[in-house]
Amino acid sequence: MTQDGYTGVEVAPFAAAEQVSATLGSLAEALLDHRTARYPLAALTALGGRAHADAEALFTVRPAGAGHTHRAVHRLGTILAAGTAGPAAAPRSTSAAAALLARFGGGQVRGVTPGPEGLSAAHFELPVTGEVADPTLRPEFTAALAELASGRQTRLPAELATGAGAEARLVVPPVFHPLTAPDPGADLAVHLAEVAEELFSGTGPAERRDFAVLGATLADLTAAAGVSFAGLSALTVDGRPSDASLVVSLSRHAGPIQVLATELATARPNAEVWTVLLPAGPAAVLVEGRSVPVPGRLAADGLRHWAVSSVVEAFVPLPDGSTVLCVQLATAHRQDWELYTGVFAELLKSVQFAWDGVVGHTGAPVAAQPAPVAPAPSVVEAAGAAVEAAAVAVTPSGEPEPLRGTPVRIPPPDFNPFAPTADPAVEPEEEPVLRGTPVRIPPPDFNPFAPMAAPAVEPEEEPVLKGTPVRIPPPDFNPFAPLPAEPAPAAAAAPAAPQAADPFGTVTAPQQSDPFGTTLPSAAPAPVAAPPKPTSPPAPVPAPATAPDGAAPKGTPVRIPPPDFNPFAPLPAEPAPVEEAAPAAPETSPFG
Repeated sequence: MTQDGYTGVEVAPFAAAEQVSATLGSLAEALLDHRTARYPLAALTALGGRAHADAEALFTVRPAGAGHTHRAVHRLGTILAAGTAGPAAAPRSTSAAAALLARFGGGQVRGVTPGPEGLSAAHFELPVTGEVADPTLRPEFTAALAELASGRQTRLPAELATGAGAEARLVVPPVFHPLTAPDPGADLAVHLAEVAEELFSGTGPAERRDFAVLGATLADLTAAAGVSFAGLSALTVDGRPSDASLVVSLSRHAGPIQVLATELATARPNAEVWTVLLPAGPAAVLVEGRSVPVPGRLAADGLRHWAVSSVVEAFVPLPDGSTVLCVQLATAHRQDWELYTGVFAELLKSVQFAWDGVVGHTGAPVAAQPAPVAPAPSVVEAAGAAVEAAAVAVTPSGEPEPLRGTPVRIPPPDFNPFAPTADPAVEPEEEPVLRGTPVRIPPPDFNPFAPMAAPAVEPEEEPVLKGTPVRIPPPDFNPFAPLPAEPAPAAAAAPAAPQAADPFGTVTAPQQSDPFGTTLPSAAPAPVAAPPKPTSPPAPVPAPATAPDGAAPKGTPVRIPPPDFNPFAPLPAEPAPVEEAAPAAPETSPFG
């Protein structure tokens, strides 16, 4: 158990292929030494970024055979094709190992003597599983890998015949020696013997035998893991040896690439995971460090030890929606990491897909169906055609295969997801009941700031005005004009005493002689100024029959409100009219 809480780095369903990659790392660490024949660095980098003139033609031809094939092409590399419709490979590890022992003369293989049952991977403590390395040993996400995240145009998959499933095709650098057979029908023992003789051309038969037999014992493991290509490279970089392993596999995994990237980042907290865009489509690229055990059976000193590898792994979904292409490159030579990641990025750019148009093909035999001739379908139409094709699939016994999934309706091309939803066409039994409070919508010319109109209320009787009737002076009223003479009272008063002589020539009202030389004012009251006009219209006041001087009276008669007048009180009923009292006689002066 590691400090991160898990023992390995497996993420199902890619755990088996990652185990093959870790096992190849152990073989490279134990078997490839100074006696190994190595390619120069130019053999790895000379073709980087260049495209062969016949590359497109090779990718448009369906490879011979089913399952996987790889064949070397001059000045291009190894063309690898891996399909989903191939039959399961038959076990052949035991027979291939026996044939190789017979070819190389028998004897012990890494200290293990073959028994009657032959040799298997378990005799050499294989396979091995890598474990997560210390976070400080994680390699960097190089510029060549980061460049894959830039936008680029993607290719459409090539067309395959119905029932062919999906295929992935890519170019593998020629420096990787394959431990997998070129195709399912090839003789694995012959192929491994040729590879061993190429790698150990300068040594004796014992080293060739060990490498070939160990490769044969892993054949069943690679086939069960869905591995299409597993190879080792041996290079000379700046005068020193450098090794790397490459594993290409197909695994079942449904779902978008964003979900897969999230799963990888969650299961590998010490890894760096990016989502990139390849010419074949979106992909997830993972970079991490792994500790790989080297069994004591393989080690030169017979002791088990560990090697730290830098690993880059790419996951590219195939167009069938249920298969993922997994490409892994690992090396224990950290100083050559940038070199290998540049080659890995070019390898990913060469990936192309081919597809028969059937979604989720599982590799089971499919009855041939006449394909209708139609124009190129859209993405939605292709999905619908895939569902219809799945509906006519049959089982090997000839019975119809049951449909899986939830039936849905595909929207038409003019579907608007933002349009209002129409009510279903259901005939109602009665009128629907309206809910809510009825309101009146104001007219277009409604003015919310206009004064409120008084309610139309019919009064029961005329309102009664209160107050003292007065006259409002006319506009030409002059308050400084002399007052007219008052009329003589009805009852004549006693004759006044003769007026004394006035030395200043003035005339005063009749008054008694005053020994102090003062003049008393008349007992008549002073005129009163007119009050302000009330807010309510006054009731008309009957004018007198005649004016004191015979002239018509001037001004507008009004009523002065009393002191207790309340302008906001309701109007009371009008009281009975009151007769106007006769004017009182002038008061008598106390001095006269």
